[in-house]
Amino acid sequence: MGLEQYDYGICGVYCGQCPNGNGRVKFAAGELKRLVDTTRYDWMENVVKSFRFSEFRKGLEWFAAAQCPKCLAGGGAPCENRKCAGNRNLESCLLCGEYLKCENTTYMRDVYPFVVDNYERVKQVGLEKHLEEEEDRARAGVDLMGHLERRYCKIIELSEEAE
Repeated sequence: MGLEQYDYGICGVYCGQCPNGNGRVKFAAGELKRLVDTTRYDWMENVVKSFRFSEFRKGLEWFAAAQCPKCLAGGGAPCENRKCAGNRNLESCLLCGEYLKCENTTYMRDVYPFVVDNYERVKQVGLEKHLEEEEDRARAGVDLMGHLERRYCKIIELSEEAE
């Protein structure tokens, strides 16, 4: 079998475990949009002046329609990793001997430190076996959320004053 069956990013992150890559964000936003529309939360702007329901609703609309365009399909942000791997005829940055010191993978190593383990695993078992293992993890419910929640989730206090 070829690598095209796997949902992976050139950079070393397995997209099938990413809530944006696997469609969880799109689904959750669509469900929340349906719920707030059905229960008619548009009155909220009159009670909590710091909350703009119309802007919130626009955001939900955007997230419900969005799906990661996937770098392997040519989508996503302009990516030096994709260019570099292409220039080196590599199917993944994880196959490059310079991965641990490459400027292009610094962000991935900083934000997703587990990619270093992915790199080491690819050296042990090869890219296809690693991707098969990552797909098995994704099917078992493993995702990037645990790692990202600790790093990026913030508590935001809304002003509850009615004006």
